[in-house]
Amino acid sequence: MSLSSPVPQHFSVRAVELDDTDPLCSYRDLFVDAPSVVSYLDGNSLGRPTKAGAEQVARFVAESWGGRLIRGWDEEWFDLPLTIGDELGRVVLGAAAGQTAVGDSTSVLLYKLARGAVALRPGRDEIVVDTDNFPTDRYVLEAVASELGMTLRWIESDPRSGVRADEVAAVVGDRTALVVLSHVAYRSGYLADAASITRVTHAAGALMLWDLCHSVGSVPIELDEWGVDLAVGCTYKYLNGGPGSPAFAYVRAGLLEEFVQPIWGWMGREDVFEMAAGYRPARGIRRILSGTPAILGMIAMRDTVELIDGAGIGEIRAKSVRLTEFALELVAESLVPIGVTIASPVDPSLRGGHVTIDHPRFRAATPALWERGVIPDFRAPEGLRLGLSPLSTSFSEVVAGVEAIRAELAVGD
Repeated sequence: MSLSSPVPQHFSVRAVELDDTDPLCSYRDLFVDAPSVVSYLDGNSLGRPTKAGAEQVARFVAESWGGRLIRGWDEEWFDLPLTIGDELGRVVLGAAAGQTAVGDSTSVLLYKLARGAVALRPGRDEIVVDTDNFPTDRYVLEAVASELGMTLRWIESDPRSGVRADEVAAVVGDRTALVVLSHVAYRSGYLADAASITRVTHAAGALMLWDLCHSVGSVPIELDEWGVDLAVGCTYKYLNGGPGSPAFAYVRAGLLEEFVQPIWGWMGREDVFEMAAGYRPARGIRRILSGTPAILGMIAMRDTVELIDGAGIGEIRAKSVRLTEFALELVAESLVPIGVTIASPVDPSLRGGHVTIDHPRFRAATPALWERGVIPDFRAPEGLRLGLSPLSTSFSEVVAGVEAIRAELAVGD
């Protein structure tokens, strides 16, 4: 097969068969279609909007905001960060009510959780994080360590895989206050064994904080069952909340009475409208809030949470595995022979919802792919991420995307 030839025909035939027999195929029609997009392979960065979500946002502007005006706070908005938090907990986090709140960005919530967590472990002066964690996680923890005179203990993680329980066991000890890791690695898609790593962390007397940004809505999560202490995640990837939609924070019920976050604002106070001197944190998860919540940014994700609830996270995970396995088979046969390498785990039990492939020309190729209507994203030094959202991505889209990648690599050769 020459470099300029298309991917083998049997993949196109198989993709049609897989799409026709896909139990979740009807969900694709529920998303807003972009006519200029041939293959959207970036759902792990920004999910497509749902049609119902778009309608809900428009209706909110016209009716709730425009019609009810300030009365909306008393009628619904004041409790919405907690109401949606409970929905997220039930449907995608495996968390009982009263432990999850929506508000702020991932960066701000991560800072709040990390500062609050280390305060619960006085006398301990180390935070564990891995070298290939998402930049915000590393930067925020560097800031916390600098502010408090703590030390970061770095796990040298492999960018093509992720952090294992034995690697955590090797660095935690009686000085460890907090361990912060990503459930699914942003670069490789590696799916960490959250339950085992949490047990290892607890055995050392430390608290465990999971970043769920690349896993929530695509893989099953059981925070309560795993004994997780704290978690944070965004809502604009597999939850389709839209650009900049607010993140969520989870704090285990057993910690809430003692947990105090560092950004004290009126929305997290015991009596919000007392306007009195002195800050007293609200009871329960409301104490994680600070300023006025981004209500408009919470609206679109509600439809996706309903869709996930209806489809079932187990069925979503099953399709995610089928999608990524199909993509890896296609890459192995069509792209590996021309110099592309696979930078994600091949074992589906160790892989989240996206796969990463490497080639020295991918940075230059990405804008050209976008011009073709094929939209993956690039991650330095030479990785192309293929984010496959189970509810909105078809197998035929994967074929079209890989075919365009192959054609782009052929340009100039």
